[in-house]
Amino acid sequence: MNDKADTGMAERKARFDLKRLAVFQMREINLLVILLVLITGLSFASPYFAKWANIKVVLGSLSIDGIVVIGMTVILISGGIDLSVGSMMCLSMTIIAKFFLGGMNPWLAALLSVLICAAIGAFMGFLVTYVRLSHFIVSLCFMGIARGVVHTLTTGTPISLVRVLSNAPRFRYLGQGQIGGVMPMTVLIFIVIAIIAEVVVRKSLLMRLVFYTGSNEKAAAYSGINVRRVKVLTCMVCCVFSAIAGVIYVNKFSGVPVTAGTGLEMTAIASAVIGGVSMNGGKGSILGAILGLSLMALVQDALTLFNVPAFWQELIRYIIVLGAVIIDALRQNIAVRRAE
Repeated sequence: MNDKADTGMAERKARFDLKRLAVFQMREINLLVILLVLITGLSFASPYFAKWANIKVVLGSLSIDGIVVIGMTVILISGGIDLSVGSMMCLSMTIIAKFFLGGMNPWLAALLSVLICAAIGAFMGFLVTYVRLSHFIVSLCFMGIARGVVHTLTTGTPISLVRVLSNAPRFRYLGQGQIGGVMPMTVLIFIVIAIIAEVVVRKSLLMRLVFYTGSNEKAAAYSGINVRRVKVLTCMVCCVFSAIAGVIYVNKFSGVPVTAGTGLEMTAIASAVIGGVSMNGGKGSILGAILGLSLMALVQDALTLFNVPAFWQELIRYIIVLGAVIIDALRQNIAVRRAE
C-alpha cells in the first residue's frame, strides 16, 4: 500500500516538474523572439545601438543587475519577496570600501561584506519565519535601515577607491578587466554565475524544496519539509547575491555612490515576473528572469538613445513593472479557473 502511494506521489511530482518545465520553455521562447524582434528594430532605428561601445554598456549594466535578479528569483519562487536588494548591494559596497580604506586585504574585505549581508539575510528570515512578520514589511524596513547605515558610514558623501584599487590590480580586474581586450570580465562572471544558478534551480533537490514551499507552504510542511529553514536560506541567498553584485559594482566604478541600487528592487521584481516567475511563489526559472531583465535593459537603452527625458524613463519603467504584475495576476487567475 505504501509502495503504491509512494509511486503515485512520485508520478505526480514528475508530471508537475514536466508541466512546469514546459511552461518555462514556452515563456522563454516567447521572450527570446520578442528580444530578437526588438534588437532588429533598434538596429535599424538607431545607428548607435549596434555599436560595440553601446553593447558593452548594456552588457555591463545587465551583468550587475542580473546577479541581483538571480537572488530575487530564488526568493520569489519560495513565496517571499525582498525589497532591500538595492540597499543591500550599496551596503556591501560601503563595507568593502571602509575595510579596504582601513588597510584590509580587498579579497578579505569582499568576503566579509558578503558574510555580513548573509547574516542580515538570516536575521530577516528569522523575523519572517519565527516572529511571523511578512516578507514585505521586513524587507521594506531593511531597505531603509541598510540605506540609513550607508549614509551614516559615508556621511552622504561618495567614496572614491581609485587610488587604493590601483594598488590591487588583481582585485580590480574583476570589475575593470577585459578578456581579449573586448569582453568585460564582469560579463563573464555574470554568465558563469547565471549558468550555475540555472542548473541548480532546475536540478538540485534543495530547489525542489523551495518550489514545493512556494507552491503550497502548508502542504510542504505536512510532507516533512522544514519550511522555516527553506525560507531563511532563500533570504540569505538573496542578500548574498546582492552583496556579490556590490563587490563587482564597487570594483567596476572604483567607488561607492551613495545612491547606488536605488530602484533596483523594482527592476529585479519586474524582470523576474516578465520572465515567468510567479509573485505567489512556486514557479520560475533563472533563464526566464534574465531574459526579462534583458528586455528591461533594451527598453532602457532605447529610451536613452532616443533622448527620452529621465522623468519619462522612470514613468515608463514603473508602468512596465505594473504591467508585469497585472499579467502575472491574470495568469494566476486563469490557472486557478482551469484547475477548478
